[in-house]
Amino acid sequence: MHFLVVEDTADVAEAIIERLERGGHACDRAASLADAMHFAAASTYDLVILDINLPDGSGLDFLKWLRGRRNAVPVLVLTARLAVDDKIGALDFGADDYMVKPFDLGELEARVRAIVRRRSGEAGARLSAGNLEFDMVTRLATVDGEPLSLTPREQLLLEIFLANKGRVLEKEELIMRLFGMDADAGPNAIELYVGRLRRKLSGAGMEIKTLRGLGYQARACEPGPALP
Repeated sequence: MHFLVVEDTADVAEAIIERLERGGHACDRAASLADAMHFAAASTYDLVILDINLPDGSGLDFLKWLRGRRNAVPVLVLTARLAVDDKIGALDFGADDYMVKPFDLGELEARVRAIVRRRSGEAGARLSAGNLEFDMVTRLATVDGEPLSLTPREQLLLEIFLANKGRVLEKEELIMRLFGMDADAGPNAIELYVGRLRRKLSGAGMEIKTLRGLGYQARACEPGPALP
């Protein structure tokens, strides 16, 4: 998935991003309120991890700005403040969860999974298409119960297609979701990863169609025989 980490303390942001990227997610980092607004206006995110104390304002102002634009992206708030009123205020402004610094990265990752699971409506954290299943927690993909050998980026790409079955996904959106805004990746990289994933999904109940000039579309299909 594609996350925005809004955190001005470099070592904290780097630790969060490293942990999430190890899980196969793409992350952008904003170090200020202005940067966060710029990123959120330019791209679509699956979750925002938001520090309240920013150098040019409060993270709560960013949260109010998001909700004022009818942007329902899930938000996990981070803060060094301990007051109950702060927690209530963040939740009232539309935050999905709240963690007090210092925090354990393992717990942060678990909270992120729980938020995404709740928002996606996938109680079991599973996405499927016919005989193809993907577990969002373990990152395991199977066809007819047999595991597929996927790289972390292929796992992320499969997750994006399964979560957006029937929707046309432009190459630019896939670049953002797979590599983040700072990555030096182009359409050829997307074509390469889609091609690899297609080959590994041989015999699965989902196909990835190329719509010339538009992008890609994942569709449910009757599973065919696997390639030898």
